[in-house]
Amino acid sequence: MADTSVTGGTLPHLEHGPHRPFVIGTAGHVDHGKSTLVKALTGIDPDRLAEEKARAMTIELGFAWLTLPGGQRVSVIDVPGHERFIKTMLAGVGGIDAALLVIAADEGPMPQTAEHLAILDLLGVDRGVVVLTKADAVESDWLELVREEVRDLVAKTTLAGAPIVAVSALTGEGLPSLLESLATVLAAAPETVSTNASRLPVDRVFSIDGFGTVVTGTLGGGEIATGMELRLYPGDRRSRVRGLQTHQEKVSRALPGSRTAVNLSGVATEDIRRGDVLAPPGLMTPSQRIDARLRLLPGAPLTLKQNDEVDFFTGASELPARITLLDRERLEPGETGWVQVRFRAPVAVLKHDRFIVRRASPSETIGGGEVIDPNPPRHHRFRPETLAALETLAAGSPDEIVLHALEQRPIEIRVLRAGTSGLTATQVDEALTQLIAEGDVLVIGGGDRVRAPSDFAIAATVWPSLRDRLTDVLRDFHRLRPLRPGMAREEARNRMGITHPRLFDDVIAMAGSAGAIRDDGATLRLPDFRMTLDPARRAKADAFLAAIRAQPFAPPGPQEHGLDVETLAALEHLQEVAKIEDGVYFSPAAWEELLTGTLEFIDNHGSMTLSQFRDHFGTSRKYAQAVLEYLDQRQFTRRVGDDRVRGPRRPDTP
Repeated sequence: MADTSVTGGTLPHLEHGPHRPFVIGTAGHVDHGKSTLVKALTGIDPDRLAEEKARAMTIELGFAWLTLPGGQRVSVIDVPGHERFIKTMLAGVGGIDAALLVIAADEGPMPQTAEHLAILDLLGVDRGVVVLTKADAVESDWLELVREEVRDLVAKTTLAGAPIVAVSALTGEGLPSLLESLATVLAAAPETVSTNASRLPVDRVFSIDGFGTVVTGTLGGGEIATGMELRLYPGDRRSRVRGLQTHQEKVSRALPGSRTAVNLSGVATEDIRRGDVLAPPGLMTPSQRIDARLRLLPGAPLTLKQNDEVDFFTGASELPARITLLDRERLEPGETGWVQVRFRAPVAVLKHDRFIVRRASPSETIGGGEVIDPNPPRHHRFRPETLAALETLAAGSPDEIVLHALEQRPIEIRVLRAGTSGLTATQVDEALTQLIAEGDVLVIGGGDRVRAPSDFAIAATVWPSLRDRLTDVLRDFHRLRPLRPGMAREEARNRMGITHPRLFDDVIAMAGSAGAIRDDGATLRLPDFRMTLDPARRAKADAFLAAIRAQPFAPPGPQEHGLDVETLAALEHLQEVAKIEDGVYFSPAAWEELLTGTLEFIDNHGSMTLSQFRDHFGTSRKYAQAVLEYLDQRQFTRRVGDDRVRGPRRPDTP
């Protein structure tokens, strides 16, 4: 298994050296020599398709690698330059450390040069080298004119001030200088912090005999190791890492920043597509909308209006979307605005992810931006509080960002720490400690114990509304079902709209400890709730209670007094009657006398028969049989032949 090809199943095992890996990507117009340059630098032909070799033009993403003189290991992504393959180019430039903007010296900047440069600028790629290829084909004066034109072209982009190096892939002229410039640019790149937020946007999927399914991509965020369980987002298919390769070398762990091939078990190639994201379970929550800051290019050929449709690109994924303009009626070329992007299918992104938008027809890049909230609620337009919240998310301090997230809904601490808020785990821990100490955040159900990653946290200002929603649900239930002792837990959870059972249990525990509700185990109720019969039911019930008190050991049946099932259940709950079986109810005093009298008789005589029970209490066989069978069920007595003897249970046990 390898990133571009497989040479067999017995590849040498190699752990990573001291330098973190880097990824660079080419950009530029078709036929300006990107693939030829990559082959001259690496010795690897990135054009892997027969059609590409026949047409001398890159159609799909190509991959190669090299080691710089200083020892840095560099992966190279070669992207197609033709306008028809710009979407493939977009799948390749996400996550690169630096760009090689390739411009042929004999032609100078061309249309795709400008579009590729605009894409790099929108994606925030701020390191790179401008390479003037085919330098051997022009005079020095012409080369200087092209150099000046290129310098002006990049001056207002993220590549302003990038070194400009003239080379010839055919003669080798300038290649050593290019490698030196590339090493200098990459030396200034920040170290990738290894976290548990590893993500690999899938840009290739294939199957190999003896290995199975393989995906490739540029690894970001954290390491991937053999044996890890990963999820394919935005779906929910899980898989385990069988093997890893980087630059055709087998490794036990892949480092962030490397081009990585991952051999997956338990998943077929048809279950994966370009644009899926391989990441740890729980890292992301797929959503059909995101909040973002969107910038239109100054040369965009259109004004963006409310609900306009665009093609949305992030990582290696592409999907149609519609735009909700949150702060204006129209977004003009060159302007930046707050938007909510809506999708027909879920997308899996994190805060700070960059994206590109293109109009669908005629296909053209019109802008791009940064994800600010990957899982927002649906917004109404022109709401000052919404815009203020987005500003806080975009530029706020860690404690402000965490607090804003927890003002939306309860969130598991481990989900916060995984990077969904755009913060590191350490920043989240420090922010939570401060917010909890200041009383701005509560750990639901946590009490005084040490908080755990599986605990849910919530903003202190949001807890009262969550608690009140629970009490309102119970109050409505008591009003509609006054003869029920309480609301079933599962029914209450469904009415609350809480899908996570453990979150619901923690909410109940916290509300119960505050005295807001009473948790009776199977049911929930308000503290002041007491089952009360309405006047008509109470009148019938009182008549029935008087009748069973008048005939304590041979009570009349409830049907004789017109009592329904709900009324009888209420009387039993209120402990105004003792139910023995359907249709047989005693007063509590009569039942107590029956129980103690039966056990005393057995203690005095060793046993008791049904006829002895009947004669002792002056009742009929019907009631004698019902009471004795009930006592057997409750283990107060035990039947031996026709006799009853003492059972293991005592009257004072519940």
